[in-house]
Amino acid sequence: MEELTRTEERVMQILWKLKKAFVKDIIDALPDEPKPPYNTISSVVRLLEKKGYVDYKAYGKTYEYFPAISKAEYRKASFKKMFTGYFDNSVESLLSFMVKEEKLSEDDIKKIQELIDKNTKK
Repeated sequence: MEELTRTEERVMQILWKLKKAFVKDIIDALPDEPKPPYNTISSVVRLLEKKGYVDYKAYGKTYEYFPAISKAEYRKASFKKMFTGYFDNSVESLLSFMVKEEKLSEDDIKKIQELIDKNTKK
């Protein structure tokens, strides 16, 4: 799975939320002011289509775009890459980072322990 730029990822977030959209709909959903030009977002969507993230349905010369992969699939691939690259495939390193840097609450730690207990019983 090819990596996405920050802009491509923002567009994908919108498509996952809307499920299907025309370029105008994507632009309307972008929070930034001023809005990017139509041609910019159109180019981004075409790049996403080439990368296999987006597919489309043609209505004459107009295209309605929709995600070709789910948000869950992308999250899984992105996490695997981060886990391997930044935590050397070490669950201990990941959890240590989360505890130290993210300042987990007692409730967060309790929920993590419940998940561990639940998965060890399987």
